[in-house]
Amino acid sequence: MRQLPRGLGVLLTLLGLAQAQHPLSIEALRQGHYPGSTITIEQTLAPGATYRRYIASYRSEGLKIYGLLTIPNGNRPKAGWPAIVFLHGYIPPAQYRTTERYEAYVDSLARAGYIVFKIDLRGHGNSEGSPSGAYWSPDYTVDTLNAFASLARFPQANPERIGLWGHSMGGFLTLRAMVVEPRIRVGVIWAGVVGTYEDLLYRWRRGPGSQAPPGALRRREMFLARYGSPQTNPQFWQALTPHNYLERVGPIQLHHGLADTVVPVAFSQRLAQALDQAGRPFELYTYPGNDHNLRQSFTLAMQRSVAFFDRYLKR
Repeated sequence: MRQLPRGLGVLLTLLGLAQAQHPLSIEALRQGHYPGSTITIEQTLAPGATYRRYIASYRSEGLKIYGLLTIPNGNRPKAGWPAIVFLHGYIPPAQYRTTERYEAYVDSLARAGYIVFKIDLRGHGNSEGSPSGAYWSPDYTVDTLNAFASLARFPQANPERIGLWGHSMGGFLTLRAMVVEPRIRVGVIWAGVVGTYEDLLYRWRRGPGSQAPPGALRRREMFLARYGSPQTNPQFWQALTPHNYLERVGPIQLHHGLADTVVPVAFSQRLAQALDQAGRPFELYTYPGNDHNLRQSFTLAMQRSVAFFDRYLKR
């Protein structure tokens, strides 16, 4: 094998190290600081059947981020209520409303005795900042990690019993946050964008009813132009992919409809295989005839989700 000139070899080594520390890389995110903040109640809403509802806020990189917060009725357990950070899928930011969409999902988790904090990612609803997208910017992952830290500081919550629930894009954020922060006890992902970056680049063809964030294709092409492809520069793309950093991730439950035309079921299957190879606990459920929202099997999927959270957050 021909040896590279010493100067060129050093240059390539430094280039590889720099790429490994790209802000999107898992190692760079692991080195970040996510203190969260005090959660502030901004508005009291009409209560749910067994829980109270509020508009609340926290801080992420100096930005004020809003969300829907539910707190169970009754006496607070001695150590606090178990809690879930709830991560929504892609909704055009101009159409996003804090109290709209995912009502049945939040209600099911809240009725089961969990604090639920459905955060409005930056640029969504009244949250400050620009909606930079999840796949080519670390911003939403940072908002997720600060939400977790804020919930851990919330007096009503048990800081040792906090999990994540994510749908679609929110599943992408759930996985990334879990490989960065080992204190996240458990995650449940529905129809998640949880493929590798090679999957996202070459194996994701959105079907009817799917919406791509504005500018996503342009950012994708900018990354390829600057860093090369996964074939020409595998080190860079591997550093961005959570599948290569599963060694300390908590239990994950995956749900995916086999008739999903928005996110390929192969993404969940590939993550399940990676979790199995890493020796990490997981469950994978697929649903014949089900769409991206698991509409046809919602009750069953939610029952499984609540049981999974109960196993790791209540027992």
